[in-house]
Amino acid sequence: MPAAVYRRLAQRLDAIPNGFPATASGVELKLLAKIFTPEQAALAAVMRMSYEPADAIASRVGIDSRTAYRTLKGMARQGLIYAAKGEGQLNFCLMPFVFGIYEFQLPRMDRELAELFEAYFYETRGGSVYGAPPIHRVIPVEEAVSTSVEISPYERASALLEGAKAWAVRDCICRVQKRLLGEGCHHPLENCMVFAPVEGVFDHSAEDRAISKDEALRILLEAEEAGLVHTVGNYRDGHFYICNCCTCSCGILRGVAEFGVLSAIAHSPFRAVAEADICTGCGDCVARCGFGALAVPEDVCVIDALRCVGCGQCITVCPTGALRMVRRPEGEVPLLPADHQEWTTRRAQERGISLADIE
Repeated sequence: MPAAVYRRLAQRLDAIPNGFPATASGVELKLLAKIFTPEQAALAAVMRMSYEPADAIASRVGIDSRTAYRTLKGMARQGLIYAAKGEGQLNFCLMPFVFGIYEFQLPRMDRELAELFEAYFYETRGGSVYGAPPIHRVIPVEEAVSTSVEISPYERASALLEGAKAWAVRDCICRVQKRLLGEGCHHPLENCMVFAPVEGVFDHSAEDRAISKDEALRILLEAEEAGLVHTVGNYRDGHFYICNCCTCSCGILRGVAEFGVLSAIAHSPFRAVAEADICTGCGDCVARCGFGALAVPEDVCVIDALRCVGCGQCITVCPTGALRMVRRPEGEVPLLPADHQEWTTRRAQERGISLADIE
């Protein structure tokens, strides 16, 4: 394995706000070598976060621009980089490892890739889950939020779907990865949703199954009934996907459940509270919560506000209505970035990264 080229790519991926931390063992280099050929890695290692033509990228590597263009087109098809129409040809830009390169490897996920990712995940104790603002945020189950509580469209999963004109669904790569390791959970597989403001976008997709809005809303409801947690990009506008996650398989939520990184995901602006005079201490809510936020020490539910991510799943199984969602106090929830660009800027500032070096 030409380790040098993969080391350069790993350093490039860690130089962008999402991050790609290095390990003592170097397993991240093996992970990249499984996904990228040396030729692909050499191009990606010099790419920027802004779109540019193939000849600009080729000049930094020192190869023929036509060869670079063919290679870059193939990389875009494999979900290794982004591509967009330019003047007469495609332009290309770098994609983060998470959320990005890894999630697009679903068609190529096999036992070896699953093992490499798991080794990387454990050695880094969650990889990119460290850093602020977090990559993902929680959206509460709508059934759990009283109709008397004001809730914004970006806080409602159904509103994100309602505002789109095309919808599709794919298998959850996290559950696929864990099943390949023989550690799969019982949760449904096909419920990671993508959506777009243009009709027919997913009609010819090789990776996503195009669905109607009604089916998208049905899948959302089924995910809620299965106890899954809705998560999206940690910003207000410009969403294009909804993940339905579990603490047994999701790389981000496992950061909370397995490593105790409470900041791995941005909590929703709500939290659960219990009415002691109604609670019967049945414990159904404790079994439902994947974050260890609830306990019934003396026949009454007690909630750890710091561990509660505000998903609302405990409310859906409470037989007496003793649990409800309330808004967190003002100032407890960090100001949400307006869009992905603002998130990128804030994340770069928190990590001490100069975007001028890579944009």
